[in-house]
Amino acid sequence: MARIAPDPMLGPVAPLQSGETVLVEFRADRIAYWRGHLIMAVVLGFAAGLFLVWQGNPYPIAGPFGAVLAIGARAAYLASEAMAETWRLTDRRLLGPGGRAIPLALVQSARPVLGSVQITTTSGDRHLIKYQADPAATAKRITKTR
Repeated sequence: MARIAPDPMLGPVAPLQSGETVLVEFRADRIAYWRGHLIMAVVLGFAAGLFLVWQGNPYPIAGPFGAVLAIGARAAYLASEAMAETWRLTDRRLLGPGGRAIPLALVQSARPVLGSVQITTTSGDRHLIKYQADPAATAKRITKTR
């Protein structure tokens, strides 16, 4: 499987403050990652096939076949980068990839969205904790700690 280097624009992981403790880490789940891409391939493949039928193409199977190949190649190529994303919940902040640090006092909501958790801050910023095995439990843990 292809392995790509993390984007240097994402920056370093935010360091812990003095006395701050990590309560839990939210790592990307490999099964959730592949399940999400499989669902995307099926839905987009079906849509591509319908479009080709609507256009009168004599080979509408090319749409689903192409969608599965394209999404599968993308998923395989980006898997190493997606699996490296880790969010840490501390007693004070939520620390994400790219040096993101969200004080718990600013977290307005944490809600599951498909296989991810959407964090909304009081200023309206939104962050996505992607590919969670149990997004509802992740959201509940963040809300409870807040």
